[in-house]
Amino acid sequence: MPLHRLARVTIGVPDVEATAAYYADFGLTALGGARFASTDGGEQLRIVHTDRRRLEELVVGADDPDDLARIGAALGRLGIPFVRGAHSLRAVDPGTEVTVTVEVQARVAQDPPPPVAYNAPGRAERRGARAPGVLREDAVRPRRLGHVVLGSTDQPASQRFFTEGLGFKASDLVPGAAFLRCSTDHHNVLVQQAPLAFLHHSSWQVDDVDEVGRGATRMLEGHPERHVWGLGRHHLGSNFFWYLKDPAGNFSEYFADMDCIVEDQLWTPRVWEDARALFSWGPPVPPSFLHPEDLAALMTGAHDAS
Repeated sequence: MPLHRLARVTIGVPDVEATAAYYADFGLTALGGARFASTDGGEQLRIVHTDRRRLEELVVGADDPDDLARIGAALGRLGIPFVRGAHSLRAVDPGTEVTVTVEVQARVAQDPPPPVAYNAPGRAERRGARAPGVLREDAVRPRRLGHVVLGSTDQPASQRFFTEGLGFKASDLVPGAAFLRCSTDHHNVLVQQAPLAFLHHSSWQVDDVDEVGRGATRMLEGHPERHVWGLGRHHLGSNFFWYLKDPAGNFSEYFADMDCIVEDQLWTPRVWEDARALFSWGPPVPPSFLHPEDLAALMTGAHDAS
């Protein structure tokens, strides 16, 4: 796939300072100027001031300028305007109102974490020692940005923008939503029908389920209001998850063990219409996850602003 990763997001919020403090607690490395890096992905988050919370920009990595030419031709066929530079191309998805920039970038190589031995029925791989997961005391540091979930006022148009225009591939579909990938991850962007364009959540990879639990537990110490949903395991993507909420109302997710799609020919997208589309196991999904509590206020604000 000429596209190879979700490289960076820019989140707009009314209170930059409070939101930046949250993502520092989340484990991202502050670079100054409300910019943050993950351990493996480099700078992957920028926070800027806006009147309401929104995703301002999404940056996707591509292999070479020929990929930009292909994308430009595809966007032209869709009638979507774009701005082309020597090493980048920029266009706006009208459904999510997000500026998407495709940049020529080097691919990121990740060193695997040390192998973890698990005991199981009939298999004692770890003998005479405590599990490494219970001995870890260092702070949880997200390895890289994995995906974002976006509300779109025209989901079919957004899906066409990302697939037919930019070259994303569909991994799975549910009524009114599409799981799309620009890397070997099961999904890097999920676009879902919504009453307004908004950022539902950003998702950050950690080493394993212990890091998901440790990271969320630390985030909740003294801040129970940050909890949204978890611990659980999704069915689509298979990843472990725990969702938290930043001060602006955006959700952020620790995830581990995402499905990997290396060969497109070996993966068949399916349309899912049952409860498994949301999660395989975990606590019941809270209504605020499906319909964030500030959506009505965001809609009113959007209407007033127009």
